[in-house]
Amino acid sequence: MIMNKKDVIKQLEMIATYLEIKGDNPFKISAYRKAALALEADERTLDEIENPATLKGIGKGTAEVIMELKQSGKSTLLGELAAEVPAGLLPLLKLPSLGGKKIGKLYQELQVVDIESLKQACEAKEVQKLAGFGKKTEEKILIAIKEASERPERLALPVVLPLADAIEEALAKMDGVERFSKAGSLRRMRETVKDLDFIIATTEPEKVRNQLLELDSISKVIASGDTKVSVEIAIDFPISVDFRLVKPNEFATTLHHFTGSKNHNVKMRQLAKKRGEKISEYGVENVETGEIKTFATEEEFFAHFNLEWIPPEAREDQGEVEKSFTYVTNECIKSDLHMHTTWSDGAHSIEEMVEAARERRYQYIAITDHSKYLRVANGLSVERLKQQHAKIRELNKKYDDFTILTGIEMDILPDGTLDYDDDLLQEVDFVIAAIHSSFQQDRETIMKRLTTALESKHVDLIAHPTGRILGRRDGYDVDVELLIELAAKTNTALELNANPHRLDLAAHWLKKAEEAGVKIAINTDAHNKESLELMSYGTGVARKALLKPDTVMNTWTLERLQSFLKRHE
Repeated sequence: MIMNKKDVIKQLEMIATYLEIKGDNPFKISAYRKAALALEADERTLDEIENPATLKGIGKGTAEVIMELKQSGKSTLLGELAAEVPAGLLPLLKLPSLGGKKIGKLYQELQVVDIESLKQACEAKEVQKLAGFGKKTEEKILIAIKEASERPERLALPVVLPLADAIEEALAKMDGVERFSKAGSLRRMRETVKDLDFIIATTEPEKVRNQLLELDSISKVIASGDTKVSVEIAIDFPISVDFRLVKPNEFATTLHHFTGSKNHNVKMRQLAKKRGEKISEYGVENVETGEIKTFATEEEFFAHFNLEWIPPEAREDQGEVEKSFTYVTNECIKSDLHMHTTWSDGAHSIEEMVEAARERRYQYIAITDHSKYLRVANGLSVERLKQQHAKIRELNKKYDDFTILTGIEMDILPDGTLDYDDDLLQEVDFVIAAIHSSFQQDRETIMKRLTTALESKHVDLIAHPTGRILGRRDGYDVDVELLIELAAKTNTALELNANPHRLDLAAHWLKKAEEAGVKIAINTDAHNKESLELMSYGTGVARKALLKPDTVMNTWTLERLQSFLKRHE
């Protein structure tokens, strides 16, 4: 495994956590945390740091661990610690207020080894007796355990995506599978899903069925037949997965049928009825003759009804059947305007992010590392920001087919001020403003903070405007309608953050923003070069919102974007 600097930092922090759980020497624990911070603060990539021991905060022992991770992709020490510490303790880190030190205390003094033994210790009122815990902490832990054990009716998209990806990887390797696709609400990019659906084209259903029943993590077989296999797979929560096995010539219409939405399918059936036809998962039937027509692709299916292909994300009965739309696709995207490098909390250098963007055939990008307030992310001081921008200007001399814009993701501070003054911001090509702190503030205070940013003539974009993390937090209390109104008034763009954990703004707000004349930037907020691929999730949400490509500034030429950036001059 090839590791980047961010991977190594995580491994060092994990070693420190294991040591905490074991109750090891505090100085040893601190050494690994300091080593992680030292790596984070250094602007070089892992490859560029030849001898980690030369960095302040990294000693001989931690340097050896770093070099082993760099050279082999694994740590002997981490492997030994993982074998010594009960595996059931690590999931406890997800519970609020429980870090390595407290988990270690529970483990060493109460023999807690997993969530069940923790629950028993709390119910026996043993936890509140420990130093540093108390009755309220014990009660909070019990509430958190209860919430963790209750499966919500629908799971957040980022929760199920890793499982869906793993299933698709498995299907691609199965004998007898000719074609396959996810279907249902997952294919339509709904923010939450109840279960997972896959359509499989095969002429050997028994062979495929047997392989499906051997998938990893199956906790229950619900149905097993020649046309449908239903199983329950246990991830953090159990989730039902349905596989429909169809003949190859029925694949397109079955895929359309089970992609939905229900209301979209109703509109399509009404269209067919006017033509004397009936749509089913098996094909399109001529009512008069009984002849059933099948199609090689969904594109052919829609063309049969004189329709352009309607992307799955748009199939929500929002006019997509009645009208023709031009949809945002990955091919439309010319840039990514929000990404991080090793200068703050990213895993790769500016040069590496540039090359990854060029491989995607982008024409330009903006490097937008964190501002000085976000110390936890190694935010840039004024001096470091100027140094970075000088480097970017120098790098631009290397390319005649690509442009790197100087940028910053600047914090909107809790007191409502911005992290840099106007004199500095006017030197920056692309300024993003974002809230990363004090989420508990009331709506009026949050809106005052956002208004300050929107009214700044230097701020070009508000990033992840609601601050939500799907399945984990709702974000801060923001009046999105007022935000859109102010963005339109000040001619400030709003972000569609393409990270599947965010997808912020949501599709229904994007529609309102476009209607108000607000420009949208679809950005990955990439912290490593691989995350540039998340753009697909952003364009999917844009299709769900029926956004026009012209609304999305990443589809613009560099000249048009630069014209927008000079709008207040």
